[in-house]
Amino acid sequence: MFKSALYGLSCTAAFLYLPATANAQDATPLDEIIVTGSPLTRSVDEAITGVSVLTGDELADRLAGTIGETLKSEPGVSSTFFGAGASRPIIRGQGGDRVRVLTNGIGSIDASSASPDHAVAAEPAQAERIEVLRGASLLRYGSSGSGGIINIIDGRIPTEVPDGIDGTVRVGASTVDDGREIAGSVDIAATDHLVLHLDGTFRDTDNYDIPGFAESALFRALEEAEGGEEGEDEEEEAFGTLENSQTETTSFTGGLSYIGDKGFIGFAVHKFDSDYGIPGGHEEGEEGEEDEEEEEEQVTIDLDQTRFDLNAAIELDGFIEKIQFFGGYADYKHTEFEAPGEVGTVFENEGYEGRLEAIQAEQNGWSAAYGVQIRNRDFSAIGEEAFVPPTTTDQYGFYTFQEKDFGNGHLEGAVRYERTEQNNSVTDEEIAFDLFSLSAGGDIHITEALRFGGTVFRTERAPTTEELFSNGPHLATEQFELGDINLDKEVATGVEFAVRHREDSHYVTLNAFYTDYDDYIFEQELGVEEDGLPVFQFTGTNATFRGFEIQGGTDITKIGKFDIGIDGLAEFVRAKTDDGDLPRIPPLSILAGIEAKNDYLSLRAEIDYAAEQNKIDTFELPTDSYTLVNLFTTWTPSILDDNISISASVLNLFDEDARQHTSFLKDTVPLPGRNFRVALTASF
Repeated sequence: MFKSALYGLSCTAAFLYLPATANAQDATPLDEIIVTGSPLTRSVDEAITGVSVLTGDELADRLAGTIGETLKSEPGVSSTFFGAGASRPIIRGQGGDRVRVLTNGIGSIDASSASPDHAVAAEPAQAERIEVLRGASLLRYGSSGSGGIINIIDGRIPTEVPDGIDGTVRVGASTVDDGREIAGSVDIAATDHLVLHLDGTFRDTDNYDIPGFAESALFRALEEAEGGEEGEDEEEEAFGTLENSQTETTSFTGGLSYIGDKGFIGFAVHKFDSDYGIPGGHEEGEEGEEDEEEEEEQVTIDLDQTRFDLNAAIELDGFIEKIQFFGGYADYKHTEFEAPGEVGTVFENEGYEGRLEAIQAEQNGWSAAYGVQIRNRDFSAIGEEAFVPPTTTDQYGFYTFQEKDFGNGHLEGAVRYERTEQNNSVTDEEIAFDLFSLSAGGDIHITEALRFGGTVFRTERAPTTEELFSNGPHLATEQFELGDINLDKEVATGVEFAVRHREDSHYVTLNAFYTDYDDYIFEQELGVEEDGLPVFQFTGTNATFRGFEIQGGTDITKIGKFDIGIDGLAEFVRAKTDDGDLPRIPPLSILAGIEAKNDYLSLRAEIDYAAEQNKIDTFELPTDSYTLVNLFTTWTPSILDDNISISASVLNLFDEDARQHTSFLKDTVPLPGRNFRVALTASF
């Protein structure tokens, strides 16, 4: 870790006094961006631990078809990348049920945490901003967010009355996959207090281009060694195009809010549909037919979700100054086709979540919030790939946040109690967990520009139904998964330290973290096969995660009417158990860019580097390093009064073969090749 840390720090030494990458392209000052992760109002600049917000031009540049690919350039974030249709965020090496994806503060209520081939039922194209949260704010959302929170804020329930009609339309296209996209949203002031919201998105992509072979060089060499002269000829291997990587997504939302002088109440209905292929080749032989060769399945997924949201808030006078409610219900269905028209498995998830909070009025620098949360999940998988029996999960949580400002310092803490009950509907077996989590931290202003902060925490997480009850083949990840009903709750004890320096022209932030786990739950490959698939057992063991993120930027000069600035980001995580390294942990990565901007035109060039990952689990293959070069430009014609902007970008300019170590499919599914993208955005 020390060598990697030195390497990362040396590569970013030129950027130590820099504004964060997410802010280099956004005119909104950090102290005006309010983080909604905590029930207490705090800006990004006031957060004591790792928080980042993707908004404005930066969000437009990073926008992708999945939330994982949209966010993977944020500090500490990587992705599961299961092709173009499914990619979920990973935060500091943590994924699955440890990272909650929220829409306006309520969970996505889908099946994305159950498997990386399951897409998140959320639309990045409609996001006004996306928050990545860690620290005490995690206790607001429950133990299933112990590794981090992704909060997508899309404005589907208006909280302010617009001046008549406010709307945005975006049309885009991409070359690597012949992609086309249109997205639009509008808020209409029907009366002085009633606001109607409508939005919709359509996206369609074909199979995407890749720089070379779909299979990595090491994987092909191993296949050739195992197959000898009978191995597959290179001419027959996928090359240049990744088969079965097509996607088609549509979403529609209608919302209505009543907004008064002391609060609001709003309701929204959202419909999300996604059809996408699972690339990588999933082989299945026909028993009893000696002459029939194995064929690669073309697994596709048809995902449908209908969701209802209700939000409300009222301001009061007295000890409690505000009461707010967030609620959501969703009916989700996910059908996996093993061939056109051939249904393999149907996943269904019906659930709801509600959270009620009371915000205490500030008294002599002391602020507080108190909340109660309830969640229900009714999950089933029926078909050939039903590796999890039908289950129900009930969760009840109670929490409080406390903050105190004094002089140049700030203290905060949070406590949460949670009861989680998991029930196997087939055997009627119920397993319950009582969980207690707490966090405390603070920061101090050494000068107006320099701050030191940190937090300590102890959190508990209950095993999921997949971790407890799995027992069957999972074709998409090419695993036979086994749960363990004897798994204990997972206990994490950790610390995070932060240093921030900000002046008018430069900025630097360093976050370092260490987390020690008792009974850390992960899928361990056993080295045996069942039904022709390697067996993976959910196991609890001791583990440690440690690492850092450092980011920053500075204004360096002015050339004509252009302001020139540079920015940089380096991140590293090391994760291991008592027996060795954990699988699919992201390597050291570095992002560095240079940007030129004036009132109407911005130009940006960046280098995205990921180091080789050879700290691997017993049955894992190492992953080569890669370096991607990306170019971005946005033009806002002055004659159109900022109402229209035209953006263009080139991703992976030199057509580099790049593979994400965090992906189950990294040896058969590379990242897309060179991609030219254009988009036109109009506001009214």
